[in-house]
Amino acid sequence: MAPVLRSSVASLALLVAVAGAPPPAAADGPKGLLETIHRHVTLTSTIPDNADLNPYAVVVAPVSAGRIQKDDVLVDNFNNVSNLQGTGGSIIDYNPATRKTTLFAKLPQHLPQCPGGIGLSTAMTMLKSGWVIVGSAPSTDGTTRTKGDGCLLVLDPNGQLAAAWTGPDINFPWGNMATVDNGDSAAIFVSMAGFDIPGPEVLDPVTHYPVVINKSKVVRFDLAIEDGKPPEIRNRTVVADGFGARADKDVFLIGPTGLALTPEGTLYVSDAVENRIVAIDNAVTRTDSAGTGRPVVKDGLMQRPLAMALTPEGHLLACNAKNGQVVEIDPVAGKQLYAQWIDADQAQSPPGNGDLFGIAMRPDGRGFYYVEDDVNTLVEATP
Repeated sequence: MAPVLRSSVASLALLVAVAGAPPPAAADGPKGLLETIHRHVTLTSTIPDNADLNPYAVVVAPVSAGRIQKDDVLVDNFNNVSNLQGTGGSIIDYNPATRKTTLFAKLPQHLPQCPGGIGLSTAMTMLKSGWVIVGSAPSTDGTTRTKGDGCLLVLDPNGQLAAAWTGPDINFPWGNMATVDNGDSAAIFVSMAGFDIPGPEVLDPVTHYPVVINKSKVVRFDLAIEDGKPPEIRNRTVVADGFGARADKDVFLIGPTGLALTPEGTLYVSDAVENRIVAIDNAVTRTDSAGTGRPVVKDGLMQRPLAMALTPEGHLLACNAKNGQVVEIDPVAGKQLYAQWIDADQAQSPPGNGDLFGIAMRPDGRGFYYVEDDVNTLVEATP
């Protein structure tokens, strides 16, 4: 697919800040990244040869290894050709230099090593050693009624399965991973959102929505990496717990999704059920759980925040689930700065509702990649 420039005014417009003030004048200089973003270019289809659908995770390769070139963009799919959620097993590789898209990995839907099978989620990362780690949040009928516990899968840089991690602390690896990578060791943070989640037909008698289960957690996996060998888990630490999650007949599951880690070791978590972002202090070194963490921002421009990315200025970009906007947040000041329409598909109400999920910064920090689930594409946002 050749790159396509989207020129829709709606997709490029900046919204006002929460306080109601307009964006500052250009002469004052940009206060955030979104002010500088004016181009949205469709790069490629994310549908591979097996016709998997519903792109979720977006990861930029930190190194060249195997079939992957540095700065390639990896995208996985959550749905299979029948469009059932929790059944997709493919990862595509887009090379920005050549503009070519190839299939990186294709996993069978039924994998005995992974409880419940395969449904690749937003939990994906690539390590400097070349290994790719991706979460499976599987189902057999496209709902949580038939969910399995899932697993974390380790793939070599040629897309071959090397290991599957399971255990009592691994249940529906869901949100985008945050990673600390030292080469011969690493730590990955994964939100687990599946503990005791029933099917979407189990309703709360008060709200009449699917019941909320407050058992989701964020787990830090400390990894050891020897030359030529797959990573091994040396320690598992629950750094946050008590987040709500619930089934949903349309979007499968609502739970903690976005994870973004600062160089100082603060982990930000998007809590979709509570429509807020919280901070977990000392996430890299802590040996206990911070519970649901320290409040950062809530409501405002956010409409069920999903995956997040950290800008060079230390701001957060959070994709909205309930409209086609991405929101920029200054987490230190506790302020939501702007929202920008990046998916204004009028087929949904509000426009872009349910279309966004994964997001990742470009290597130069001047833009970002994201996926549009409605049309199964990878898009690049730049100045």
